[in-house]
Amino acid sequence: MGRLIDLDGLGRFSAGSRLFATGAAQSSYNLAYDWAASVVGPGVELVAAGELAPGTLCVVVSLVGSTTALGEQLPAGDEPERAVRALERRLGERAGAVVALNLAAENALIPLIAAAGLGLPLVDGDGTGRVFPLVEQTTYTLGGMSAAPLALAGGSGELVLLETAADRVEELLRPVVLAVGGWAVAACYPMAAGDLARVLVPGTVSLLMRAGEPGAPRSAAAPYGVRTLCRGRIQAVEGSTGHGGELPLPSLPSSIVLRESEGLRRLVRLEAHNEILLALADGAVVATVPDQICMISTADGMVVDVDKAEPGLEVDIMVVKAAPVWHTDRGLALGGPRAFGIAL
Repeated sequence: MGRLIDLDGLGRFSAGSRLFATGAAQSSYNLAYDWAASVVGPGVELVAAGELAPGTLCVVVSLVGSTTALGEQLPAGDEPERAVRALERRLGERAGAVVALNLAAENALIPLIAAAGLGLPLVDGDGTGRVFPLVEQTTYTLGGMSAAPLALAGGSGELVLLETAADRVEELLRPVVLAVGGWAVAACYPMAAGDLARVLVPGTVSLLMRAGEPGAPRSAAAPYGVRTLCRGRIQAVEGSTGHGGELPLPSLPSSIVLRESEGLRRLVRLEAHNEILLALADGAVVATVPDQICMISTADGMVVDVDKAEPGLEVDIMVVKAAPVWHTDRGLALGGPRAFGIAL
């Protein structure tokens, strides 16, 4: 029916998951990789949502909170299983498959760890096709699915069940995550496989495994297309008061200014709030969310997080096209510029 992600497949999957991943701390990524390697055993079955019986309960599993905190407060190892079992008890039904919220670095590995520990298949796909900062910013939400009820397992044995309206999950989740140490594993978006097949961004696990092959181009991890906006050297990193300061997001807005190294030598400004939301070249808009805007270090090819940007660093600015659903009216309302306080 499916195919197995074994230790070799894990290496390719994890490499692919980092190609456009923002917010991944090296220590927590290493921890998540070692954790996954220790439990993957003979392999985790990878299945398409359409291969499951339509009524199969599928559960989304994800790391929530700070990746830095994960590297500092080590997991007990049973967090994914405890979260899923708590959600099963609430629903009175056993899960038949695990699926990812998104597939960036640690968030790609945690669902795999859950599937291995529970002896369940991993669904080939995810709920964003990229990364957004809020739990409700998913194609699952766009398809009418709710993140709640949501079960949360903390690293010190905590177990919390959240039941609330779909648009209040993030508001309630963030202070709870802070209270349990800054990170936790969530089991959420319970749905039947028939619904999952309708709302999923399909095939993204397989895609990242192919992109993680030695010698594969970075563009292999971008199924809807990618373009290099420019290469430039960072001139300044500034606080920004121009957008989104009142929004309930985990970080403060900032601006990154760089000078294009080649061609027109334009002055490029990147407006960020958790992630880069808007790119302007000599004042003209050249890229916005929901497409993903990434800084890639020319020195080592790694993604540079917004909070690691510093003057003098040379980067390529790459724009990864979002899945088509994000460019619909509903998708733009949930993940476009206005969702982050930018009036475009």
